[in-house]
Amino acid sequence: MTCRYDSRVTMLILNFQAAFLFSRTMKSVIVTAIAIASAFVSSAQNGTTDEPVHYPSEKHFANVRQLTFGGNNAEAYWDFKGERLIFQSDNKNWTKGCDQIFVLDTKLEADSAKRKLISTGNGRTTCAFFMPDNNSVLYASTHLAMDSCPPVPIKESGKYVWPIYPEYDIFQADMTGKIIKQYTNEKGYDAEATVSPKGDKIIFTSTRSGDLDLWIMNIDGSGLKQITSTLGYDGGAAFSADGSQIVWRASRPSTPDDIKKYRDLLQRDLVEPTNLEIFVANVDGSNVRQVTNLGNANWAPYFHPDGKRILFCSNHKSKIGFPFNIFMVNVDGNGLEQITFDTQFDSFLMFSPDGKKVSWCSNRHNGRTRDTNVFVADWVEMEK
Repeated sequence: MTCRYDSRVTMLILNFQAAFLFSRTMKSVIVTAIAIASAFVSSAQNGTTDEPVHYPSEKHFANVRQLTFGGNNAEAYWDFKGERLIFQSDNKNWTKGCDQIFVLDTKLEADSAKRKLISTGNGRTTCAFFMPDNNSVLYASTHLAMDSCPPVPIKESGKYVWPIYPEYDIFQADMTGKIIKQYTNEKGYDAEATVSPKGDKIIFTSTRSGDLDLWIMNIDGSGLKQITSTLGYDGGAAFSADGSQIVWRASRPSTPDDIKKYRDLLQRDLVEPTNLEIFVANVDGSNVRQVTNLGNANWAPYFHPDGKRILFCSNHKSKIGFPFNIFMVNVDGNGLEQITFDTQFDSFLMFSPDGKKVSWCSNRHNGRTRDTNVFVADWVEMEK
């Protein structure tokens, strides 16, 4: 539920990795690493690599299963019955090379071939979520403006940037992929939409205010209201299980130079996603509190079913930008606990509606390639 980012995340990891590798190794070492990774591609696609699916330190997980094999598969979120996952993928065997929306039935034997295309197949998509009827979905897409993939920006002064495509709008589609409603048609970016577990509200990120702010509306699109107004990128919001709270990640440029840089990039539909922290508030935007102050990138938050804890992705422990792992923290910022331990990337954790299972996306067990895949597990609550 924290509609967060797409395969650009993989690019962010690679950016950190490349900077580190080229600063500390010789070209011959990198060539050797590439050769080793290539040797594992076939086994990874078939799920036969000897890399771990479940690390011993991951005490909160049991019965871990990998559901996709190959490509960048991200933001896998449960339906309202806890049976299917909707996710985005740029797998070149299924798409034109940029993210499209697919559905997988978690009850079936793990096999990427069993996925079903829900989006149009054109443009780029992001941030899909099941609607309360469980027979339709919400997602953002650029397909009205383009058939092909939109361009990916180059680095800015050597720094990684994310595109904020102004062509994104939010749509509802049935399970055949037919568009049945367009929720947004404002000029600029509208994306990162998620649905309250109560089935009554939708929250999303938009530039319609001139900044990247959170907006909330009723499930039918009425009652639109802006709920953040502090300068910075507010996005990736999610609701608590009872629908009374929201959690999101935000940047907060504060110095004159940072503010100028942020505004200059936003004017060009770009952001630099390297300093993000976790915030919570009441569903109407009141009582805003900053949860983390860890530094680096803290993002992709999701409430624990008890509403008292938050799980999120972070690279705050790293001095080289990776790995990204999943952590859990109390809403007051105390009790930080590391949940996952992959050496590259774990993110996008979401609890099933009954709170018994989790889904997340990871670079584990991928044959030492750069693929990100979808995983599910039983959640184990540890005694205090």
